[in-house]
Amino acid sequence: MELLALSAWKSIVCLFLFDHILLCFAPSILTRYSIMCADILISDICLPGKKGEKPVTDNCCIAITGDTLTYVGPAEGLQDTKAARVISGRKHLALPGLVNTHCHGAMTLFRGLADDLELTEWLNKHIFPAEAENVSPEMVYWCTKLAAAEMIMSGTTTVADGYFFEHEAARAFIDTGMRAVAAQAVIDFPAPGVPDPAKNIAAVEKFIDHWQGRNPLITPAVFAHSPYTCSNTTLQAAKKAATAAGVLLFIHLAETRHEQSMIEKPLASSPVKHLAALGILDADTVCVHCVWTDEHDLDLLAQHRSSIAVCPQSHLKLASGIAPLQSMLAKDIQVGLGTDGAASNNGLDLFREMDICAKIQKVRQQDPVAVPAESIMAMATTGGAATLGMDNHLGSLKKGMKADIILLNCNSAHLQPMHGRDILVYAANGADVQTVIINGKLVMEEREMLLFDIKETLEKVRNLAGQLHKSR
Repeated sequence: MELLALSAWKSIVCLFLFDHILLCFAPSILTRYSIMCADILISDICLPGKKGEKPVTDNCCIAITGDTLTYVGPAEGLQDTKAARVISGRKHLALPGLVNTHCHGAMTLFRGLADDLELTEWLNKHIFPAEAENVSPEMVYWCTKLAAAEMIMSGTTTVADGYFFEHEAARAFIDTGMRAVAAQAVIDFPAPGVPDPAKNIAAVEKFIDHWQGRNPLITPAVFAHSPYTCSNTTLQAAKKAATAAGVLLFIHLAETRHEQSMIEKPLASSPVKHLAALGILDADTVCVHCVWTDEHDLDLLAQHRSSIAVCPQSHLKLASGIAPLQSMLAKDIQVGLGTDGAASNNGLDLFREMDICAKIQKVRQQDPVAVPAESIMAMATTGGAATLGMDNHLGSLKKGMKADIILLNCNSAHLQPMHGRDILVYAANGADVQTVIINGKLVMEEREMLLFDIKETLEKVRNLAGQLHKSR
């Protein structure tokens, strides 16, 4: 009995020591033998090759645990992996989800409503009146949902959105599975949801308080419409609210040649200098458009470390001009790519946006290498994430980053042969996107939306469009 008891104690001690050693050395053992458990394993994919090497690396895989990338690389690096869900990548190309740094999602309702017009006429005679009659919580929810569907189906996984009734926009993004920086609009006249302009700052503070930390997909922000629709006092109050909450402030800036003359009480000789005089510019201010900026304006933006969101197709359609992108990048200003709303674009496909952005810069500078395709792709991924202050966890496919992934079918005729990555800028389009994962969750698989009924959304928006036409 004593021998048996001693033997049992020895066994217990040995097991304890073995467990202790395993716990101490488990990380190195797991790394050495490539043992991993994951929630999702995407196999048989291609990854973009490094510059100067072959355009893609095949036979790769990606492992996702929770909302995080836990492995990205050659398949042989994961020889013994257990996953709750294994997805065949079918040799599609994996890319980080695209980042749209400026959009008004709910304005899908006004797509094609007032085309071929100059900005001030488009706004004052068509868009503002249409918004006054038709913008409601229901409209914002369903039309933002349509915008989210369009963006997801064309590879955008994160969007900076700004509009009225932004609570409903945030709900729509959550219900579609999309990541969003949702910014409540501030403007100095009666607006949807805030009929008394004196309460616009209180409304935005309440919005931020409601959404801050509530859902991992939603980051609240402030959207001050422009220096010509917001008084100096309102702009400063909006920035103060954003700073107090530690969130971004977005503002349309220097979009048209005549914007300076539209500012009621200008404090300087340009819209950018006006904002600088007001103390609005800093690293947490995103200036949208910046088409009509000179070297002094750009030096100010660089000095204050403010970011810029350019929306090239909107600029072209409204004949606003072409942003001096080459100068912006040369001054190390953080620049992201945006679509603007569907009313002034008329699409929300960032691949389409990348193509036109690269080409118009060549024309503007009369230089075929003015802004290379690689820089444009960065603006839609890592640069877009940095513009929104999210580059520490978004914009690239690396271990430890959030699992926001798109899979492109690069076997289509228009993407072959693939001599290099530049073809993604000049020839790819949103329809090439087959599968989308956001925050570790499948939201589209083989072009099928998984989290909501797209047919219901289309029907709701068509009904709202019918009501719009009756009111005109």
